Amino acid sequence: MKRYILTGTPGAGKTAILRWLECDGYTVIEEAATDVIALRQAQGDPEPWTRRSFVEAITTLQRRRQEQAVALPGEVQIYDRSPICTYALATYLGHPISPVLSRELERIQARRLYEKKVFFVQNLGFVTPTDARRITFEESLRFERVHQDAYTSLGYECVPIVPGMLSDRAGAIKRRLEAAS
Repeated sequence: MKRYILTGTPGAGKTAILRWLECDGYTVIEEAATDVIALRQAQGDPEPWTRRSFVEAITTLQRRRQEQAVALPGEVQIYDRSPICTYALATYLGHPISPVLSRELERIQARRLYEKKVFFVQNLGFVTPTDARRITFEESLRFERVHQDAYTSLGYECVPIVPGMLSDRAGAIKRRLEAAS
């Protein structure tokens, strides 16, 4: 089984690409941060990302989803973000790297859980705000750099998925996946 990470800055089009790949038969493991934000906002916390517990909640949910993802031999799984993204998010937000996140980063490195080539979806030149995505385009560019630095510092290669038509972006990933199998 091969686990690939799809990542990039907020609003870059990751979700649309993932839905396309999922419809083409790939196994997709959902992102945790958006779900943690939605739950906490529904519980009355309008800005959960300001809490120290936010990073740990994401890390815990990511690990649970990774461990629950049943894999068939030879299957390709595509992960919408990873603990490395959570590390980048903590860095961007100025939160300390918690022991939970540190242990998870050590675990994924020691077990080599993810392929070293990461699909890095580049920004589209704009960001559309949502309740969970309250970031300006300028802030997204800064976060994109922090994100890419986090991956490269941990020994991953960011494979750029350039802006373009959704079909072209999904096709670029599919071609790389097919070439790697």
